[in-house]
Amino acid sequence: MSQETVRVVARVVAFPNTVEQVKSILVDIVLPTRQEKGCIKYELLQNQTDPTDFTFVEEWESESLLEKHLASDHIQASSSQLNKLVSIPPDIRRYRLIT
Repeated sequence: MSQETVRVVARVVAFPNTVEQVKSILVDIVLPTRQEKGCIKYELLQNQTDPTDFTFVEEWESESLLEKHLASDHIQASSSQLNKLVSIPPDIRRYRLIT
């Protein structure tokens, strides 16, 4: 029996004057995350009409591997760095594919 993957959409919104700092922090976590066990897809997008708006589109093999990712050193460090650079707390939503 194959296990369903976990899909994640995570949104980060920078203050207008911190866009480049936030972008740099987010870009720096892409490669180490893509190398993590269980990472199927990890894409970073920037809104074309609102450059303060960043979104990760992710797919993970399991909830437990996603939890390990969220507890990883590079995610914890970036979360700490982003704390005063974002206008709202990151919005992380988990989904399962229906069809």
